[in-house]
Formats: sequence, structure tokens, C-alpha cells
Amino acid sequence: MTIQPDGRPPFRADHIGSLLRPAQLRQAFRRHAAREIDDAAFRAIQDQAIRDAVRLQEQCGLEVVTDGEFRRVSYWARFVFLTEGLTVREALFKFHDEHGHEAEFTTPHVSGRVRRSGPIALDEYEFVAGITRATPKITMPSPSTMHFWRGKQYADPGVYRDPAEFFADLGEVYRAEIGDLAAAGARYVQLDEVALAALCDPAARARVKADGEDPDRLVDLYVEAINQAVQGIPAGVVVGVHMCRGNYKGKYLAEGGYESVAERLFQGARVNHFLLEFDTPRAGDFAPLRLVPAGKGVVLGLVSSKVPRLESLDELKRRADEAARHIDPARLAISPQCGFASTMGGNPVTEADERAKLKLCVDAARAIWG
Repeated sequence: MTIQPDGRPPFRADHIGSLLRPAQLRQAFRRHAAREIDDAAFRAIQDQAIRDAVRLQEQCGLEVVTDGEFRRVSYWARFVFLTEGLTVREALFKFHDEHGHEAEFTTPHVSGRVRRSGPIALDEYEFVAGITRATPKITMPSPSTMHFWRGKQYADPGVYRDPAEFFADLGEVYRAEIGDLAAAGARYVQLDEVALAALCDPAARARVKADGEDPDRLVDLYVEAINQAVQGIPAGVVVGVHMCRGNYKGKYLAEGGYESVAERLFQGARVNHFLLEFDTPRAGDFAPLRLVPAGKGVVLGLVSSKVPRLESLDELKRRADEAARHIDPARLAISPQCGFASTMGGNPVTEADERAKLKLCVDAARAIWG
């Protein structure tokens, strides 16, 4: 994998990271938590499931692969459990769907000064790198994940003077982790950013204001937190930011186009490219892409991981053409809008749906860009 000088994403066909956990793996997580199987047996089941997941991605024609996040209960859980000072509490927000159904969720909480006491995702990378010739991608929750969902109650009283002090410590965790990943050979890191996508939603912004906070100040704070996380990372490491409106059993957290954050995020974040959701009208139109500066690319999340319906190739071509009215098409790529299982439960699609959608991304990339 090489960094493209024009800012193009490293792969024309990408995917966000998480894959549906097979039944045996879900059962293994339950049995391990109940102490019915030991660590070695649990690891062996994870290893085989990851081998199968990597083979699936290769068979679909993808040049970039992940471990499906099969060693994680959720996309952020391992980062939290392996970082000192982080724990879990109830979020102040709820998932919902078009029918008004809601679901509560848990989120990171700061219980002490944060510190990296050891590797977080290094073993995930090393295992995948050892079983494929494709490029392994490592996903990590963005820094804002540790702050936004509990508002001003993000930390126990007295732990930090203010969020800026917290993010300074958290940035050291990311830089050390990315440094170790790079030393092991990793070349592609993705930060999963949900809070900034939520701050595109007028309802979420109103809630933030009601809590006595300025949503625009949070946008600046979170963009700077990304920059602290990637500051000084080794040359040759590509960093992408995935914008997500929430992904839990087909439900979502927010809606609204990117316009309110686009200029500060696209121009301010010192990353290589952005992986943006565009699978439903909730994501708005493509106009904010005009604000992506030269030298940065965009992966268009046009294929839905939330529903079984398989998009048509003509539909994807048409939408890519629409996006190209606002940004040089040479700087575009395609992917599903999000992972297939940001948590253990997964989205309401089958493994056959998942395979078809991943292959569709590859086929669409070839049809659109050659």
C-alpha cells in the first residue's frame, strides 16, 4: 500500500471494519464470560473465526482486510478495557429508528487519569498480518468517543480540570499505540468518529445547548483531539476518519448532513481521507464534499450495512457521479456506510447479505474507476 500524492484513499473499494460475528464466536464470548471455557480455548475460537473472515474478504476481491473486530464486544470496548482510567457507564443519548423505537446503550466514562499501560490493538494487527497478503486495517474509536455521550458527566469529579487536559492525556495513548502498530508494520489506521456526526444533527445540537455546552466548541475540541491523536505518527501510515451516525441492530443515533462540521473537520483534521456515510437521506447531500481540500480523499459509504436490500450497480454509479460534481472523482472510493456489527449483536442482515455487499463494493469500484 502506498500513500497517493493526490490524496486518493488507499483503496477504491474499502469497508469500515466490523463483520457479523458467527454463532460459534458469539457463544464463545458468552461461555468465556461465564468461565465455561478458558482463555486458550476462547482465543482458538476467535483465531479460527478471524481466519474465516479474512478469507471471506479476500474472496470478495478486497485488497484491505480487518479481523472483523472479532476480539471486541463492541467497536470501542477493547480500547476502554485496556486503557487505565476508562470504565463504562450509561449514555445520556439513545438509539432510535424510523418507527420511534429506542434503545439505551453504554459508553466510555473517565474514572481516573488515562494512561496506556500496554498494547491495545497490536495483537489484532499481528494476527491478521500473519494470515494475509492484503493490507490489514486497524480500527480504533475516536477520542471524542470517550467524552461526548455523557456530556458534562464524562468524568468523575476532580479527575481533570477540563476536557482539554483530558484529551492531552488521551492523545498520548493514541500516539503510543499507533507508534507501536507502525513499528510492527501497520500502514492503515481508521478512527471511528460518531460524536462529530451527531453534531450534524439539529436535535443533538439542541440537547448539547440545553446541557449548557456550545456544540461548535465541541466540534473544534474533537477535531483538535484527532490531531493530537495522530501528531507525529510515522511516515507511510495512512489515517482515515470514519463518520458514523450510530450503528446498533439497524438503529441510529443522529441524522443531518455534514454542512455544520464540514469545513472545520475536512480542512482542520490532519488525516489522509474521510469515510463518509451516504446510504440514506439522513446523511444529507454531497454538497459538503466541495469543502474537502486538495490532498484529501473521500470513501463514499453508499452501500447500506443496515438492511438486506442489495443496491444496484447502476444506482451506485449514479450516486458516485452526483458526488463527483463536488469533488474530483480521482479522490473518491466506495464502501458500506458502516460496519456490519459495531457490537456483538450485529445488524439485521445475514452473512450472505454481508458477502454480497462487500463484493458489490469491489464490483462497483471497478465499474466506476476501472
